[in-house]
Amino acid sequence: MNVTLAVKQYISKMIENSGPGMKVLLMDKETTSIVSVVYTQSEILQKEVYLFERIDSQNRDSMKHLKAICFLRPTKENVQHLIQELRRPKYSVYFIYFSNVISKSEIKALAEADEQEVVAEVQEFYGDFIAVNPHLFSLNLQGVSRGRSWEPSMLSRCTQSLTSVLLALKKCPMIRYQLSSEMAKRLAESVKQIITKEYELFDFRKTEVPPLLLILDRSDDAITPLLNQWTYQAMVHELLGLNNNRIDLSRVPGISKDLKEVVLSAENDEFYANNLYLNFGEIGTNIKNLMEDFQKKKPKGQQKLESISDMKAFVDNYPQFKKMSGTVSKHVTVVGELSRLVSERQLMEVSEVEQELACQNDHSNAQQNVRRLLQNPRVSELDAVRLVMLYALRYERHSSSILPSLMEELSKRGVSERYRRMVQSVVEYGGKRIRGSDLITPTDAVAITKQFFKGLKGVENVYTQHQPLLHDTLDQLIKGRLKDSQFPYLGPSSLRDRPQDIMVFLIGGATYEEALTVYNLNRSTPGVRIVLGGSAIHNTKSFLEEVMLATGHSGDRAQGSGRHSTRR
Repeated sequence: MNVTLAVKQYISKMIENSGPGMKVLLMDKETTSIVSVVYTQSEILQKEVYLFERIDSQNRDSMKHLKAICFLRPTKENVQHLIQELRRPKYSVYFIYFSNVISKSEIKALAEADEQEVVAEVQEFYGDFIAVNPHLFSLNLQGVSRGRSWEPSMLSRCTQSLTSVLLALKKCPMIRYQLSSEMAKRLAESVKQIITKEYELFDFRKTEVPPLLLILDRSDDAITPLLNQWTYQAMVHELLGLNNNRIDLSRVPGISKDLKEVVLSAENDEFYANNLYLNFGEIGTNIKNLMEDFQKKKPKGQQKLESISDMKAFVDNYPQFKKMSGTVSKHVTVVGELSRLVSERQLMEVSEVEQELACQNDHSNAQQNVRRLLQNPRVSELDAVRLVMLYALRYERHSSSILPSLMEELSKRGVSERYRRMVQSVVEYGGKRIRGSDLITPTDAVAITKQFFKGLKGVENVYTQHQPLLHDTLDQLIKGRLKDSQFPYLGPSSLRDRPQDIMVFLIGGATYEEALTVYNLNRSTPGVRIVLGGSAIHNTKSFLEEVMLATGHSGDRAQGSGRHSTRR
């Protein structure tokens, strides 16, 4: 169960099917992202694809010596663009691939437009999602809900993408959903409907234990996306913003021109792949080792190139050296910037209090610490607000809650009214009234004992003591203890055995902390394979935007986290 591999195989197959010769890859806005996350441009160039074009671009030149590979979402607009393209073809032959199921009537319309008979084939290749990591996918959708209900267009979009993940992984699953969420139930039914309608597509070889799709709602755990992160991938997304594996570093003081935007992809960057899930301290050490290793391999300035063999060795090693030099300067820059932000925003102190709010139940300590940090001028506006939000969620119904006085503190600090309104919105989105789970105060004896021992033992790392709610949910699921009364099956049958292939989808977005949880569970539970997906991958800024859209308070969009820089 590897979503990255599934998408890569589809794209390789498309290129292979078109045979030898020079090619152009025609895509739309979404499929451009889908392809760019799993393949680098240079990798695709090696497969004789020399041009990348958008189907909606008006001023493309006619190039009859090129074959066109079209990879498009099956939307009305794209079909319309294709019809116009086929009426006046710019390329010699067209291989058309849709990222999802396309209707017979649209195929007919395309056939009628193909008067010059330039279409060699039309196929459905189900890569209708962004494969972020091998076990993590995103739909890059913001604002999927209005109140507690679906934004209508988003329900069908999520259904399409989720069924395409199932088809790409060749799974016809049983479905469970979170009962407390009407949206989870609607999505479960909608996916089931497609599976029933397209039953021939889902006719995969039966496995002994059927796969399972579990649909959850972000509002059940609003705490996880509000926390500062300390593992590499999660930290980069939280502090710098990862968008389709790209980071915008243009705001970094004194940045060189070629590092203004960098790509972090575990597929093509060994250092990143090895450090994705390590914490900040370990990354610092590894960067140092990487630098030292680089210094050793670096060609000496005065290196004598006396013989032909010296020169040959130098030339042979040069591409490797150049690649290594790029990797080193990229990671040194990224880690350096993370380091600068950690000290400038005093994130160690902030994070310690966040973790305490998320994991411990000590009101008098919590209120003192939050108040102390709110009075510290070096704590950023976003960090001040997130502390108050975490306090509001944790002590929502506490008899001596000091929330009004904390709101007053925010006001005194000059925090914008929009940010202050968000505190109420977060409680509205993920407060006690909404949650189906016991996110904050465990009610069963086992959980209480676990929490007691955790407190007794102390934690090896105070910055990473928090476990997302998803960890407990999956743990219960794997052990066969996840209650049917809270997570019912859709339809009459249920799973008797321990599940093996589990796909989890979070409506409202997942986080890299949850991806880390899934990665660890995959490693520690032999025989169980889990893939996590979300309507988006959130950091705090994009999550707050999701909350504002859901609670209907997004009239004036967040400055600095609008569409152009929504960091996912």
